[in-house]
Amino acid sequence: MRYVELLRHPDNDGDSLSLDGVAAAEEIGRTSLHPPYAFIASTGAARAVQTAEILRHAAAQDDLPILTIGGLRSSVEDRWREASKAAGHGADLEGIRGVDPDLVDTEARLLGHALREVLDAVPDGGRALLVGHSPTNEAAVLGLTGQVVAPLGKGEGVLVTEADGLIEVAALG
Repeated sequence: MRYVELLRHPDNDGDSLSLDGVAAAEEIGRTSLHPPYAFIASTGAARAVQTAEILRHAAAQDDLPILTIGGLRSSVEDRWREASKAAGHGADLEGIRGVDPDLVDTEARLLGHALREVLDAVPDGGRALLVGHSPTNEAAVLGLTGQVVAPLGKGEGVLVTEADGLIEVAALG
């Protein structure tokens, strides 16, 4: 079995965590982590890296480098924002697909491929922690599994589990 905890960064102010976001990341670190991690990664955005740093410290794995998985960061973030806004606050990927089907389908394929590579890099029996964004985390899950997951709130996540080639996704709790 392999596990990837895929989290959305908490509240931000621009590309840095807000004070509330820092406090939320620290709370996640105290209550919701499942270390040890084979690796910890982020999309490379400052807010995601900052979250990963806080969580790495909470997991007592300060010596573990934070990897950058650029393939899990969309190159068309503005397009995502526009489509999400047009779909309405809290819209899931199906709602966004109704506004921009090519965006969802193309990005899900690309992001799902990147998530597959992350899952493949986790050793058998191991666990990885990955900090990203919404709705691109959800698109990665869609691309990997074909499953639409509910929109992730700030600081929320899903657990992607692979066992004997079967992939399951569940809310992190």
